[in-house]
Amino acid sequence: MIRKFFSSTAEIPEAPPVPRHIAIIMDGNGRWAKKRLMPRVAGHVQGVERVRDVIKACVERGVEYLTLFAFSSENWRRPPEEVTRLMELFVLALEREVGKLHKNGIRLKIIGDLSRFDDKLRRLIWDGEAMTAGNTKLTLTVAANYGGRWDIMQAVNAWRAAHPRSHEITEAALAEHLSMAYAPEPDLFIRTGGEKRISNFLLWQLAYTELYFTDTLWPDFDGGCLDEAIASYQKRERRFGRTSEQLVQP
Repeated sequence: MIRKFFSSTAEIPEAPPVPRHIAIIMDGNGRWAKKRLMPRVAGHVQGVERVRDVIKACVERGVEYLTLFAFSSENWRRPPEEVTRLMELFVLALEREVGKLHKNGIRLKIIGDLSRFDDKLRRLIWDGEAMTAGNTKLTLTVAANYGGRWDIMQAVNAWRAAHPRSHEITEAALAEHLSMAYAPEPDLFIRTGGEKRISNFLLWQLAYTELYFTDTLWPDFDGGCLDEAIASYQKRERRFGRTSEQLVQP
């Protein structure tokens, strides 16, 4: 059964004390390695290790959805040798980790334009999603070759293909074709590594998400860092266009 989720610009969603959905830009892998006089890929390898820890921490804290920005549509601009190693690491991670995710009741979803990936990587993605499709403990979404503008455009094109005779599109109709139509909008966005921008990540979905930036590099981000981010979120007043006075009215 397809679940319907509230749009924060159309209706007032719940504001749970523990974020139901956390989205993270995992930044700082290369700088972490450079500080240790190691090749950049060593930082990405360590970053994969950190993903395991953060997944476990989210499950323990009752987070239902975790979305990780692994590779943006703009990351193809990086040095070719680094891109090649990232693709190899993606393949290796899928080969080693999908079975563990399934054993622990975690559903895997990959969003992004998969057409640029080779056949082996696409097959691993499809097989991993199929294997874990029935799991409910946590939905782990990995954004790979993903961009927020691409997501909106592909949704528009998908809607037009489904409604060739219609000339009017609504927010609700378009939202059904976005890559993450299966998930609620993120409650909390985290970016590690000190940069303070969202870098074309989930542009539609982050409309009313609470933003949290930390100087901690991704390979150093652990459960304690996650708790700090959640604590910051819990201090926020989530008004969704209302006034503070309206929030305290019975």
